[in-house]
Amino acid sequence: MESKFQRVYANLPEPERAQIIAIIDGRPYSWNVAHQEITNGTRLGKRILKKMEDMGIL
Repeated sequence: MESKFQRVYANLPEPERAQIIAIIDGRPYSWNVAHQEITNGTRLGKRILKKMEDMGIL
């Protein structure tokens, strides 16, 4: 699923990357933050991926 996220992220226009895509524990996360967390393999990144999958984004 990480590779699917990378493909979607790579095709987003720069302004879109600042948009909020997930809220985890009441905190909003943008595409840019998600990219950083997922690329670094953090636990938060995994939670963001799961949330995006649950919402049908990925």
